[in-house]
Amino acid sequence: MIEVEDLSEQQANEVLGRVGYGHLGCSLNDRPYVVPVHYAFDEGTIFIYTTEGKKAAMLRENPNVCLQVEEVVNNEDWRSVIVEGVAEDITAGPERDRAMKLIVGVSPTLTPAVSVRWMDHWVRENVEVVYRVRPTSSTGRQAGRRIGNKPFVPPAAGAKDNFM
Repeated sequence: MIEVEDLSEQQANEVLGRVGYGHLGCSLNDRPYVVPVHYAFDEGTIFIYTTEGKKAAMLRENPNVCLQVEEVVNNEDWRSVIVEGVAEDITAGPERDRAMKLIVGVSPTLTPAVSVRWMDHWVRENVEVVYRVRPTSSTGRQAGRRIGNKPFVPPAAGAKDNFM
């Protein structure tokens, strides 16, 4: 049987710092919206880069967000962290520059945020938005045979997951 247990705050922060990719949930008028995002985690704060669109419009109205991050080796060996927080638009200045440097360190191509959005046949628009998410709560869980005396070993870069 596979046992599931809580992650400590330190373990959850290690996952957040290591992974850099997750799913951001936001909501407007009781309609949830979840999208994949790259993020940077630094000193307890999450930084997210995106471009103007549905997500940014929703966050202007309701800045409450949830970020879900996971490391999966297979169905029986995984870690998951959920962070709730408030997204704040960083419009300019040294903090925005620092956030962009951190984000580019995780996702040099800024995908999936940067994409083609045509205004007409001649002009492409990408209006950048950078958010700081200050966590208000977080939880983490892990499962696997490593519980107790065997440490979690994150999947190797490029390794295929053995699940489903």
